[in-house]
Amino acid sequence: MHSAIEINNVIKKFGDSIILNEINLSLEKNKIHGLIGRNGSGKTMLLKCICGFVIPTSGTITVNGKKIGIDCDVPGNIGIIIEAPGFLPNYDAYTNLKFLAAINNKISKQQILEVIEKVGLDPKSKKHVGKYSLGMRQRLGLAQALMEEPDILILDEPMNGLDNRGVEDIRKLLLELRDRGKTIILASHSKEDIEILCDTVYELDRGVIINTITKIS
Repeated sequence: MHSAIEINNVIKKFGDSIILNEINLSLEKNKIHGLIGRNGSGKTMLLKCICGFVIPTSGTITVNGKKIGIDCDVPGNIGIIIEAPGFLPNYDAYTNLKFLAAINNKISKQQILEVIEKVGLDPKSKKHVGKYSLGMRQRLGLAQALMEEPDILILDEPMNGLDNRGVEDIRKLLLELRDRGKTIILASHSKEDIEILCDTVYELDRGVIINTITKIS
């Protein structure tokens, strides 16, 4: 088994509050891993620690062989949706993604247009993102996470605001990405999303992993 992410004895405290308590996980490559638990269970905090947005109080997180905070501050080659994606409201989808793509300058105009279409939006539309529905913004957030072809996707409630058709489209896309060798960590409140998508599921409660389910393939 080759793991994309290794989490060893991770504890995160804010003052006297323990948000994550001795988390140990080995997340295998080319799988979809689900995080479930009620609000405040620690799911989003764990994702933020994996992304390097929050530094654990103790313990280590290794992503693609590099320790966060030691070998790198933020892991490379990951796509992220955590909380509501932020975009410039007075520009269209393509222009927003073009600005973001210019940071790393890795992808072409054609690749940006293709990823917009892949998530079910019209790449030629000039509609300003400020006039998008929540579901359209969520699709654009997924396009941003996908556009540079990352090895790992970190997705916190990626189906938020999507209608039934949208949910089906994104489920299909995530399964295709897994089959193409991507590793996906997915936090969701949807039992159906978890059952359909995830190869392994970890249940958190008050910062502790209380249950692990592995799907027999």
